[in-house]
Amino acid sequence: MFLDWLTPSHFIMLGLLLSFAIAHSGLAALRPWGESQIGPRLYRVFFALVSLSLAVVLIIYFFNHRYDGKQLWQLQGITGIQTIVWLLSAISFLFLYPATFNLLEVAAIQKPEVHLYESGIIRVTRHPQMVGQIIWCVAHTLWVGTSFMVVTSIGLILHHLFGVWHGDRRLLARYGAAFEAVKARTSVIPFQAIVQGKQTLKWQEFLRPAYLGVGGFVLLFWWAHPILIRATNSVGW
Repeated sequence: MFLDWLTPSHFIMLGLLLSFAIAHSGLAALRPWGESQIGPRLYRVFFALVSLSLAVVLIIYFFNHRYDGKQLWQLQGITGIQTIVWLLSAISFLFLYPATFNLLEVAAIQKPEVHLYESGIIRVTRHPQMVGQIIWCVAHTLWVGTSFMVVTSIGLILHHLFGVWHGDRRLLARYGAAFEAVKARTSVIPFQAIVQGKQTLKWQEFLRPAYLGVGGFVLLFWWAHPILIRATNSVGW
């Protein structure tokens, strides 16, 4: 049959991505109300538990089904492709994870706050997590090359594009004219504001522990990647 490659796992993955998007973005939208009911720290813990639980399910399911469906291309044997994929993945982490610098707030040790940033990676793009996710998806879609990987990447990118609109909307509601000013001086497209002369890179802003931590995380993930794959395979979802 023409669509024999369209396995149920494609639709299950889309369902998992949709569930994560609804939970993550929905809880972000409800943050002002939730914090007024149970306090910022407890709401942050609740938000993290829900998001991380769903993310773990997503990651396990992705690892176990990434080669499902149709093999659209096979580039893994080409010299240098693995280096390119790892390089793109490392760059994606530099965008994905320094978006939140206040780790004590993330862990709810300090009171979680909503911040209006205009420094470091934000000079490059106002939505670094979206950019990082797209780079990650390009790298892994290039490497895996299956229809399941394409569906997963499309779902992830759509969620993060929605997050661009949703994040700007929440910041506008909270900061009003102050956010409008930041929005006018920054860009969603990487380096666009710099090319237009609205921003100037200040390299000293990147000399902070958060970026060093991301570098260490990349090296750790590179080392632990085979272990992670074996661990997820043992779950058998």
